[in-house]
Amino acid sequence: MDDEGLRHSPLEQEHRGLGAKLDPFGGWLMPIEYEGVLAEHRAVRERVGLFDLSHLGKVDLLGGGSLQVLQSIFSNDLARVPVGRAQYNLALNDDGGVDEDLIVYRLGSDRWFLVPNASNTDLVVGRLREAASDARVVDHAEWCFLGIQGSRSLEVVGALFPEAAALPFMGCVEVVFRGAPLVLARSGYTGELGFEMFTDGALAGGLWDELVGAGAASGIQPCGLGARDVLRLEMGYPLYGQDLGPRRTPLEAGLSWAVALDKEGFRGREALLSQRSAGLPSRLCGLVTPDRRHIPRAHQQVLSGGVVSGEVTSGTFSPVLGKGIAMAYLSPADAFEPGTAVEIDIRGRRAPAAIVRPPFVERNPREPR
Repeated sequence: MDDEGLRHSPLEQEHRGLGAKLDPFGGWLMPIEYEGVLAEHRAVRERVGLFDLSHLGKVDLLGGGSLQVLQSIFSNDLARVPVGRAQYNLALNDDGGVDEDLIVYRLGSDRWFLVPNASNTDLVVGRLREAASDARVVDHAEWCFLGIQGSRSLEVVGALFPEAAALPFMGCVEVVFRGAPLVLARSGYTGELGFEMFTDGALAGGLWDELVGAGAASGIQPCGLGARDVLRLEMGYPLYGQDLGPRRTPLEAGLSWAVALDKEGFRGREALLSQRSAGLPSRLCGLVTPDRRHIPRAHQQVLSGGVVSGEVTSGTFSPVLGKGIAMAYLSPADAFEPGTAVEIDIRGRRAPAAIVRPPFVERNPREPR
């Protein structure tokens, strides 16, 4: 950490050498862009991009009782996850609000690997340690986390790790890199075919260099968090702290598929059952503007029939569509009909928009393009 309390990626010098713009993000100093958000977005959608995601948490839960610990903390049913697969999960509060969203990977019968958001890693580790009696929690804060995303990502990752070719979507396996263990997963946050790698931070520079070398013929390009945000929003993937938070439930966020209400004992379950019976106060939905002149941003009001219906949580320009796209929580009367016309108050001017059902762009990470 520096004097401002920021954590630093083990790859920071590589990023500086590439001329990256570095800014605070989730308590870390991370690369936001290199060549530019649009160029980096294009690299992922058309070829392959390389991301440093070391700010995200890397946590092992080991030993007997691990499954029971996870079942009590998270909303989804991890008993359905076999070894070598992963599952999206939510940690809720007593009111059913989302305190965290994350991926949980099962690497062994009694080994689970969790990747929480940077700002919530301490929260997740704290809850695990509070609930773990026989299980052991290991926070790998010093590890690096690299992502390779794009239609040509298998060419790059497969050149280093032949195991990548056999991985299904949301599959995971532990391999070896330079004599050290490396967790390899076929997962990501862009909607493209992609892989994610976790290993000791001391090996970060070597892994970065080998991936760059293996991807030279594929047109690999370093990408920052700015492009990642545009890519995830085009897919309608929610971002914690913007689209998800402790005051919104997964039912409101359209994430009921990540909640196993038939699984008893997890925090927030009773509140969700009550909300389901009473009806939702709001619903997260997608919005599209007619052109690039109207780009929505977070916290802008959305109006239906001249009356405020909600506000934008995430908004940006979609390079694929050439239009503005956004996510917004709207009143149930407005949120459920795709094609419904609404307006967004963009800096005092009402811009036309239409409700859509995400994803905004057609991609399928389960099938290589």
